[in-house]
Amino acid sequence: MYTNYFGLREMPFSITPDPAYLYMSPRHQEALGHLLYGTGQYGGFVQLTGEVGTGKTTVVRTLLSQKLDNVDVAVILNPRQNEQEFVASICDELHVPYPEDATLKTLVDALNAHLLEAHAQGRRTVVIIDEAQNLPPEVLEQVRLLTNLETHKEKLLRIMLVGQPELGDLLARADLRQLAQRITARYHLTPLSEHETAEYVAHRLNVGGGGRELFPPAAIAAVHRLSRGVPRLVNVLCDRALLGAYAEGMKQVTPQIVERAAREVYGETPKAPVPERRWTLADTALVIAIGAIGGWWAWQATREAAPEGDETAAIASVPATAPASAAAPVTAPAPEQNPALTLDELLRAAQPLPVVLTRLVQVWNATPQLLAG
Repeated sequence: MYTNYFGLREMPFSITPDPAYLYMSPRHQEALGHLLYGTGQYGGFVQLTGEVGTGKTTVVRTLLSQKLDNVDVAVILNPRQNEQEFVASICDELHVPYPEDATLKTLVDALNAHLLEAHAQGRRTVVIIDEAQNLPPEVLEQVRLLTNLETHKEKLLRIMLVGQPELGDLLARADLRQLAQRITARYHLTPLSEHETAEYVAHRLNVGGGGRELFPPAAIAAVHRLSRGVPRLVNVLCDRALLGAYAEGMKQVTPQIVERAAREVYGETPKAPVPERRWTLADTALVIAIGAIGGWWAWQATREAAPEGDETAAIASVPATAPASAAAPVTAPAPEQNPALTLDELLRAAQPLPVVLTRLVQVWNATPQLLAG
């Protein structure tokens, strides 16, 4: 819709994985290096994780587009399978024949025979499992068993697990520790930095035919902040922002347009509620300490007000504590109608302890809730 208006040949921020728009940041290059290592002679087991939309699939597609000499690759895109279906999918990817009524043992035997033959021909076999965080534990155990297919010197099957951060949590389970211990390389793909986001946007605009700076630095900063550097979100946000600029007849995207595009894409984000102040044991101890200081100051004030040398008057002014058996209920003085005292004023006040406690609670302005800690 807006391509002609901005002088573009095509929409540059499509979310389809077009290799022509591939932008390899340094961290994407490092992730690709880990996968390439996994295809080598001593690759073994590789784990690649990253948040949704960070470009894991792009890295895998880049690997598949490489000219990998003497390497056979099987890609499993659907991890929601049982053990037998999983091994059958690997056989299908590698064109390994098996009977229609094949059992799990029959499938593993056929796969093992194929791997031995490929190894004898000097070829390596790699299995890439995408969305691996969705693999059931029993299938992951089958993955571990497949890594037992080996010669005296090297593994016959190299496996790459690609998934979201939950994959790491899954492999941290005690019942999967044998599998986790076999992983020889791990890499976590993080989002783009602000500088990389600017390069990413410029690269896609350049491939799409744009010769002008459609996103000035202030707009790029807004795009990075609102997308958190996730490439997929950058695409969605920039596409919507260009549409917004076109609708307003503007030749550049402004931060305000990016903000509005984010609201249209993500929806209104509710403000985080202000946490309620809760009364803790530490707060209670502080109240008691301040109350004791206030009571001591009140006693000192009364003592100083007594005639010099008349200690009896000062002592008599402090109410004695009655025995527990004869103690009558003590009612704290009613608080004043307008106790608008600051904490400093309260500390300077020479008042009896009940008054100090009452006013301090009102200054604190919270409903006491005693917590254990």
